[in-house]
Amino acid sequence: MTHLPSIVCRISLVVLGFLVPASASLAEEAWKSLFNGKDFEGWVQRGGKARYEVRDGAIVGITVRGTPNSFLCTTRDYHDFVLELEYRVHPAMNSGIQIRSESREGDGRVFGYQVEIDPSRRAWSGGIYDESRRGWINNLADDEAARKAFRQNEWNHYRIEAIGDRIRTWINRVPAADLRDSLTLGGFVALQVHGTGREEPMEIHWRNLRIRDLGRHHWVPLMDGEGLSGWEAGPGGTWEVTDEGVIRGRSGRSERRHGLLVSRESYRDFTVRLQFRVNRGDSGFYFRSRPEESNVGIRGFQVELDTSYETGGLYETGGRAWVVKHPSDKETRWYQPGEWNDLTLSAWDDRIVVHMGDGHKTAELRGEESGRREGHFALQLHGGQDMDVEFRRIERLVPRDD
Repeated sequence: MTHLPSIVCRISLVVLGFLVPASASLAEEAWKSLFNGKDFEGWVQRGGKARYEVRDGAIVGITVRGTPNSFLCTTRDYHDFVLELEYRVHPAMNSGIQIRSESREGDGRVFGYQVEIDPSRRAWSGGIYDESRRGWINNLADDEAARKAFRQNEWNHYRIEAIGDRIRTWINRVPAADLRDSLTLGGFVALQVHGTGREEPMEIHWRNLRIRDLGRHHWVPLMDGEGLSGWEAGPGGTWEVTDEGVIRGRSGRSERRHGLLVSRESYRDFTVRLQFRVNRGDSGFYFRSRPEESNVGIRGFQVELDTSYETGGLYETGGRAWVVKHPSDKETRWYQPGEWNDLTLSAWDDRIVVHMGDGHKTAELRGEESGRREGHFALQLHGGQDMDVEFRRIERLVPRDD
């Protein structure tokens, strides 16, 4: 019998809570108000000097000319959650809802995911902007339904779900952003008043802020750092674990076969991360793959890992070959050849997303392009090349049981 982790049960309640009437007592018990309606207990202001007031049971943010972006932040952090609220904003004002956010030591500058409030003609309300880091990571340029959902000079409703590495938003019940990104898995919630050069104050009102806390995800190792337990090495090259817990693979140019280190377990839906360093040759991280009898020894997807601009692309061995290949003139400042680099791979149902470095998205596939849905992980040594590649901290994102 398979026992579902507690977080899965709680997520099921989230779905039910969205479908059943609000009077259902079990669903209501899980919701907690973020604002007591009378003062800022549980909140702290960071960043600029915009004004925040309590008026008629709502939080009112008021712009102040010449001050930087201001944030009214919860004093506690949230990891996996559903957040709902309503807001009414001045037509010329930009704002947003920070989630899973942090502040820098020293200047206190806020950074992290922001669910945009954009009453301008661009109409990207409900999109996701990465404040003080990467900029836009899920805009609504190609989502006409979401762009039309915002109601000018009226109360607008947001629903924001952050579960594991998936963040989704709805504006007035219309789906908007749908992001796979694990750069930050927890942090505070904050209400932003954007900086402005306009002399006349502008206001945004927030009300009915409530949250359903769903616990948290965490990273668990797929290797113990001491041996190759749970993985199987195929012919072609050698694999070892160093005293520092680094998995090192090597082979010579005379070896025509690919060298593979394959997980014994097969995986369907997952988010994994690792660090790699390619000293020589052409390597890769296989997923949704299956071993087979051939010089290559495997069939399936790999994230390309080598010393060139091709790193971070997607290649389908035994299938379509290059599926996502970067142009040779593409800037790859996020990749440092010969150094330790970060790779995060998310593959859920018919969507595959690859990030490298500090969250730079290098590849994404959706729908039929995403190919088969299940298979093994594998580390690769390319045949016919002098190979020297290292991996460490191979981890999978899973719900925490406590």
